[in-house]
Amino acid sequence: MKKIIILALIVFALITSACSNETITNETSSNDKPSNTESNELHTITYESENGPIEVPADPQRIVVLNSFVSGSVMAFDEDIVGVDTWTKGNPRYEKYIEDAVEVSDQDLEKIIELEPDLIIAASTNNNLDKLSKIAPTVTFTYGKVDYLTQILEVGKLLNKEQEAREWIDNFKTRAKEAGEKIKEKIGTNKTVSVIESFNKQLYVFGDNWGRGTEILYQEMKLKMPEKVKEMALEAGYYAISPEVLPEYAGDYVIFSKNSAADNFFQETETYKNIPAVKNNRVLEVNAKEFYFNGPITLEYQLELFTDFFLGE
Repeated sequence: MKKIIILALIVFALITSACSNETITNETSSNDKPSNTESNELHTITYESENGPIEVPADPQRIVVLNSFVSGSVMAFDEDIVGVDTWTKGNPRYEKYIEDAVEVSDQDLEKIIELEPDLIIAASTNNNLDKLSKIAPTVTFTYGKVDYLTQILEVGKLLNKEQEAREWIDNFKTRAKEAGEKIKEKIGTNKTVSVIESFNKQLYVFGDNWGRGTEILYQEMKLKMPEKVKEMALEAGYYAISPEVLPEYAGDYVIFSKNSAADNFFQETETYKNIPAVKNNRVLEVNAKEFYFNGPITLEYQLELFTDFFLGE
């Protein structure tokens, strides 16, 4: 009988020890397993920014964009945007992508903190970059440091969407080139195109790299720029003129990026009305707020409008 009791105690001890070990193992496994938040924080990539390598989320969930000239690229490849700058918020083309995004500036540090961003995309000219970088990884871009398509690709790399960006760029270049060939075949290879814009009480003409569709018209479609525009605006990107000299800069076709809030009185003058492009109904008037930038969303819109304008398609 004594032997039976001793045997029973040994079995009980073994069972208790096994259960205890299992509990410890389960608790350890549970404690070692990171939460979803920790997992997201640990899953990063290294982006080679213009200021050097920086660790950023591989799949950012709450992006603040303070840089209007890259905001369209961010929207094209990632819609997880919680904060945007004033220029981006005011663009009707972007409205459906940022309906829930809050308008912020580089001065709104407390508001940005409340948005709990995991990535901030800014311009190199923004203020408070050091303070922003303490809120979340902050990457800056400088306008014109790279060409417009490389800029789109860089945003794709930052968002871990490089392949998607490359595919869009290749497809866009092909479509723009094909449209340009059709346009030149229809209007002739010597016809010129000007891009003008009204802003406050001033008029501007543009070179080949300042948004407003200039990259498509001149770089991709290879349409001709008037000599006067080439002389004054090509290098700087834009050039301010008075309405009185507009005929000297107007091409056979004119793209007019119109600000409704600007002083557009010049359109009522005889000087403007007698410009050949105006008299021949060869002026495409567009909303400037929708035409400023050169990201994928704007470029798609510009290409569609140009195709319709020149080819009637």
